[in-house]
Amino acid sequence: MSATYFYGTGRRKSAVARVRLYPGTGDIVINDKPLEEYFVREADRIRVRSPLRATSALDQYMIMVKVRGGGVSGQAGAVRHGIARALLVANPDLRPLLRKGGFLTRDPRQKERKKPGLKRARKAPQYTKR
Repeated sequence: MSATYFYGTGRRKSAVARVRLYPGTGDIVINDKPLEEYFVREADRIRVRSPLRATSALDQYMIMVKVRGGGVSGQAGAVRHGIARALLVANPDLRPLLRKGGFLTRDPRQKERKKPGLKRARKAPQYTKR
């Protein structure tokens, strides 16, 4: 592995992904595991590859990712966001394409906090008349 790489940080819910793009073959390694081993669901793999497919860069970079926090789906979204930001560092001309696909926008949705007197954020205890 050479020392030249492009870096991007991706976030989704409470997951944070640190992405490095090395010029290479198209391998994606997440937390020292291949993509297929780390993300078992096909939908998550498609989500991770989507910015590469949109920019026709599927086999141009070897991607190393460190991702922490959140669940499986949140981590997949964070990796996707990080890859898009790293692609932007590698080639600023891709900005309109990535922006159009919605890859650069950080998803602002977070878990809503639990409120007092309720069981969860919005679920109230069952009402009994008598």
